Amino acid sequence: MTDRTLRHRKKRRPIRPGRILSFVLLSLVCALVLLPILLTFLYSFFPMSEMKAFLGTRNNYAQDQWMDILLSPAMVSLRQHYSVLIEKPVYLQLFFNSVRYTLAILAGQALVIPMMAYALSRFRFRGRDTLFFIILMLMLLPFQVTMAPSVLTMRSLGLMGTRWAVILPLVFSPFYIFLVRQYMVTIPPDLFEAAMMDGAGTWRSFVHMVLPISKPILGAAAALSFADSWNLVEQPLIYLGENQALMPLSVMFNQMTSSEPGIAFAGAALYILPALLLYTYFQEDILLGIQLSDMK
Repeated sequence: MTDRTLRHRKKRRPIRPGRILSFVLLSLVCALVLLPILLTFLYSFFPMSEMKAFLGTRNNYAQDQWMDILLSPAMVSLRQHYSVLIEKPVYLQLFFNSVRYTLAILAGQALVIPMMAYALSRFRFRGRDTLFFIILMLMLLPFQVTMAPSVLTMRSLGLMGTRWAVILPLVFSPFYIFLVRQYMVTIPPDLFEAAMMDGAGTWRSFVHMVLPISKPILGAAAALSFADSWNLVEQPLIYLGENQALMPLSVMFNQMTSSEPGIAFAGAALYILPALLLYTYFQEDILLGIQLSDMK
């Protein structure tokens, strides 16, 4: 049987009803998930007066009545974006605060986490298992449990009320140490032996072999960490206190848009866009990294 005949038979393979049903259900789920994001970007081009009137109808409907959804503006307007980006610089200030925190946390994690994961997965030393057990315990504990010791530590270091109080604890995030370590454990020992026979030491093996092999999980960890750092709420409120000039946009956004509902959707679009672009770029790394690390 020729290859052409096989390809012809594959093309004529009947479509099963189960596949059609799965496709329809997944399409509906995707539509429900994406609808709020699409409406956010759509409403950011509505005139501010129309948005104020529309948001003013909230909580005015009976529980058994659906709230109307606007699908087309009376007039396409960039006024919301102009107000957020030009007229009210406080939004950009908070936005760049979020950018600073996120970049600093990601840069610190890029320096610390791969090396810690490499040491825990590759070397045997006294206290290694105890250290890994402590990392597991810290990963399972919620922030509310570790909050008091963290505050006492930052206060003793004189970092309370500064950006470093928010950045430093997240640089040593136990979840990402565990995630990357679990991936590096799966690297075959034969590769390290081959690298040693070629004259590569510990550092060269780490830089030229382990890091390239670990690219999928590192991309996944970077994308997930970006989401955590971009959406900080509890840490800035605890560590920064009343210093609102250092607050990220994630903390102040709800308060500011409640007082000025006309620009709520333009501010939300500005806030969502970086995370959306980053997830789109690292989408394959996130899926592949989680699959390869056997994370369920």
